[in-house]
Amino acid sequence: MGKLSCNCKRLLPCCMAPPRAASPAADVDATDGVRVMVSDRYVEIKNGIFELTLSNPDGIVTGVRYNGVNNLMEILNKEDNRGYWDLVWSPLGERTGIFDVIKGTEFRIIYQDETQVEVSFVRTWSPSLEGKAVPLNIDKRFIVLWGCSGFYTYGIYEHMEGWPDFSMSETRVAFKLRKDKFHYMALADDRQRIMPMPEDRVPPRGQQLAYPEAVLLVDPVNPELRGEVDDKYQYSCEDQYNNVHGWISFDPPIGFWQITPSDEFRTGGPLKQNLTSHVGPTMLAMFLSGHYAGDDLSPKFRDGEYWKKVHGPVFMYLNSSWDGSDPTLLWEDAKVQMMIEKESWPYCFALSEDFQKAEQRGCISGRLLVRDRYLDDEDLDATAAYVGLALPGDAGSWQRECKGYQFWCRAAEDGSFCIRNIVTGDYNLYAWVPGFVGDYKLDATLTISSGDDIYLGDLVYEPPRDGPTMWEIGIPDRSAAEFYVPDPNPNYVNRLYINHPDRFRQYGLWERYAELYPDSDLVYTIGQSDYSTDWFYAQVNRRTDDNTYQPTTWQIKFDLDSVSPNCTYKFRVALASSTYAELQVRFNDQDRVAPHFTTGLIGRDNAIARHGIHGLYWLFNIDVSGAWLFQGLNTIYLKQSRSQSPFQGVMYDYLRMEGPCSS
Repeated sequence: MGKLSCNCKRLLPCCMAPPRAASPAADVDATDGVRVMVSDRYVEIKNGIFELTLSNPDGIVTGVRYNGVNNLMEILNKEDNRGYWDLVWSPLGERTGIFDVIKGTEFRIIYQDETQVEVSFVRTWSPSLEGKAVPLNIDKRFIVLWGCSGFYTYGIYEHMEGWPDFSMSETRVAFKLRKDKFHYMALADDRQRIMPMPEDRVPPRGQQLAYPEAVLLVDPVNPELRGEVDDKYQYSCEDQYNNVHGWISFDPPIGFWQITPSDEFRTGGPLKQNLTSHVGPTMLAMFLSGHYAGDDLSPKFRDGEYWKKVHGPVFMYLNSSWDGSDPTLLWEDAKVQMMIEKESWPYCFALSEDFQKAEQRGCISGRLLVRDRYLDDEDLDATAAYVGLALPGDAGSWQRECKGYQFWCRAAEDGSFCIRNIVTGDYNLYAWVPGFVGDYKLDATLTISSGDDIYLGDLVYEPPRDGPTMWEIGIPDRSAAEFYVPDPNPNYVNRLYINHPDRFRQYGLWERYAELYPDSDLVYTIGQSDYSTDWFYAQVNRRTDDNTYQPTTWQIKFDLDSVSPNCTYKFRVALASSTYAELQVRFNDQDRVAPHFTTGLIGRDNAIARHGIHGLYWLFNIDVSGAWLFQGLNTIYLKQSRSQSPFQGVMYDYLRMEGPCSS
């Protein structure tokens, strides 16, 4: 086998020199290059900095040796419960998901020389496995490079034409590290801390709260954590910011990081929230999940359709400080490495033909403007707009799209945008602009071919608008964060989020509504109330003394100097989240049997329970007859009518009342 040729002119991640902050283990020699040793049970890959051990032919990460520690993986776990790919799937017609740790049945060395090793663990489906295994061919790949302090992994999933139908609600890579070493977790500059031990989460040390993931630490190993709440969903992150997270061992000072350099293979767009790291110590690379979205983001393969997708590569980065003086500097180094990986995307060294290299991809650019004549006579720059490509669909369909690749960027101050490294195929161009409601879609299918550099010129988005703004509540940014987020119950605090921008991640905030409004519901008066203090972040049910729940009805009061009874007004309601909710809207008649408008039962994103501040975005444009309104004081009644659980409810993004166009 000849030497690997790489004509990539971009910076290669970690390649050709020992990493800046990583100190090679004392008993290995970095000058030997990359070596692979295969036995009946294991595949061992060494590059002089670390050693990776994979089970043969399963392809499970059983060991990572680094910096004098024989194994960074949890040695108390069984070998197939340390570092693994998994998925959750359901045969057609079944709702209960099947958890599947993906184990290969065939091992191959894809490439081997002193600079690089790539290995493959394949599991092939056959009709004899129908109903027993997910109908996918899965190829798990691992890459180790010379001089690189860490390893890459990616997976190719393929559903052949005519194979059985199924649904998939999750797929990811999970790493379970040694609990006697890794106690400090970091996922952002302001989201890092000493974490509880896994035994703290089970009785008698821990007490389960409203759901299994949330636990009150009653008698933790570390007494400084006593009285805190631990919940893995408190450490969720939007994909647009979910690029690096992981764990630090203080003795010896070692960092183990998961770096995701691109979002292209993750589903649901840049606002989709996913799990990161949590007590275990566990570290995840999430590719697909229904978290904060529900079944809408579970791909459903029907009528024997063909499908193929590459998940990854993602990078598991190892670092250590030279003198051990400040182990948290390992986080700073991990961020530097994350930027190197992002600049190096798409990797030139991943050898699957299904992973397109830079020269095989395309690029589009242009400029987005906003046209709203009720705000300005001139077109406005779509400053900081989210502009992206996803599979063809309706406007806004990208947030529920879960089979293809997506490519997003943020527009510059003048609305100009450029999306690079687009995998070839057919797409629609989508956008949404902070400060404006609704979704933009270019009315053309874009076919991206290798080497394309397509300039689209000026594009104009005309957001929904029928008349002048009479009043508005909130900021149209697809989040409820600007509304009133209460302090947590002092008995259920995660100290990380005290005086933190993400204060909404505290446990149990939904219960605070009934404490603030014990007898009557929220009333918001236009011109007097302030949404940052007077509009609760979520419309939730009220718990009663007998632990049942009552629906709540919020009121918006506003004055009209005059009314045009024969004209139509517009009431726009943008929701940032909905969970098994039904929002009913009535104008000036709370007792009206049939509401003037209802959303019907919508949403399964569970963002209230999971501290998400948003799930999927909904926009409702309600025609309001002038005959429903009064000269003088008016009241809009917003009733969330479903009340079987504390977590049914909605989060608002933005509300606006528009006058008739003649005004």
